[in-house]
Amino acid sequence: MTWILFDYGNVLSLAQPAGATEAMAHAVGADPAAFHRAYWEHRLEFDRGTLTPAAYWTEAAGRPLSDTELDRLIAMDLASWSHPDEGSLAILRELRDSGHGVALLSNAPACIADGLDELPWIAAIPHRFYSARLGLVKPDQKIYAHVAAELAADPGDVLFIDDRADNVEGARAAGMRAVRYTDATALRGAVEAVLGS
Repeated sequence: MTWILFDYGNVLSLAQPAGATEAMAHAVGADPAAFHRAYWEHRLEFDRGTLTPAAYWTEAAGRPLSDTELDRLIAMDLASWSHPDEGSLAILRELRDSGHGVALLSNAPACIADGLDELPWIAAIPHRFYSARLGLVKPDQKIYAHVAAELAADPGDVLFIDDRADNVEGARAAGMRAVRYTDATALRGAVEAVLGS
């Protein structure tokens, strides 16, 4: 059985809107440029689960935050990543409905993963893997090996789709087939080529 393993951000969801981190910064009275830099500088460790939400958002805001402020930032962050890419989702639904194995693998902190799991279009994916829950992040080969094992699949029977070249290369190094996502039309062709081979 061939599994189609989808990334989340910029694949199943649209890119984070311009100005999203600026809005978060304004919500807690932080400098937008410094907030944006810290948001991305510390994101991978937040995704890995080695930073708590309080520690991560304190770094971003440059000061300790109240529980209310933390909840607001988490909600704003989740909302910024919750715009579906209808083209790629249509492909995922077609694959799932026709009996193909589909799964999700995303770098995401646990608080965001919890929110994503509540989105109807993500909850419909039967197998979902998030970095913070595994303590591993893409492009570490161990995360791909873990997912393949959980799916009871040979890595060569998994097609991984991600928008980042380093994550695609990590999957290939772990033995998976992988394609870099650009748009739904190209993805449809890539998936059809693999399933038809």
